[in-house]
Amino acid sequence: MTQAIKEIFKTKIYGIIREDDPEKAYEIANAYKEGGIKVIEINSGIDAIKKIAQIEDIYVAQGGIITSEQAHKGIEAGAKLLVSPILQMGLTKVSSASKIPLILSATTPNEAYSAWKVRVPIIKIFPIKDLGGSTYIEDLLRPMRFLNVMPCGSVKIEHIRPLLNAGACAVGMGRGLYLGKSYDETVKLTKEAVSEAQKV
Repeated sequence: MTQAIKEIFKTKIYGIIREDDPEKAYEIANAYKEGGIKVIEINSGIDAIKKIAQIEDIYVAQGGIITSEQAHKGIEAGAKLLVSPILQMGLTKVSSASKIPLILSATTPNEAYSAWKVRVPIIKIFPIKDLGGSTYIEDLLRPMRFLNVMPCGSVKIEHIRPLLNAGACAVGMGRGLYLGKSYDETVKLTKEAVSEAQKV
C-alpha cells in the first residue's frame, strides 16, 4: 500500500479541487494542507498538478482520467495517484506498470465489485448525493463488506459521520470547502471536516 492510499485511510477525508486557474488551485491546495488534508485530487490540468506536486507532504491525485495518455502525462507531472470518473479498466495496465495506484469510480454494486476484482484499493462512489447518501453505502456494503468505498459528490460536513458510519473508508470533499470562501475559511472548514472524520 502506497503512502497516498495510507493517508486516505488515516485522514478519511480526500480533498478535491476543480479549478481552472493553476494559481487558485495552488492556493486551495495549501489551505487543504493547513487544514489537515494531504491527498488532493486535481482536475485543473497538468500545470496545476506540476505546481501542487511541489508542495511538501502533499500527494497529488490526477482526477478525470479516461485515457492512458492522460495518465502518463499526469505521472510525468508528479501525480502519485490516478483517478478515473468512470470504471475505466484499461487504466489498470498503466497503474501496474508505473506502480502508481488507481482509483476507479462506480455507481452500481456490479461496477464496485468489478473494480475490487482488479485490485483497485479504493473505489470512488459517485455521485453519492443522487445515489441516496449513507443509505446507499449501507445497502452496497451489506453483501460486500470487503469493499473500500469513498463516496464523493456534494458531500457536506454533516454527511461525513453518517457516510463513515455506513461503512465508507473515506469521503471526498471539494467545492463545499472552497467555493466562494476565503483562504482562512477553507482552512477552518477543512479542519472541521478532518475533525468530524476522526470521531468515527
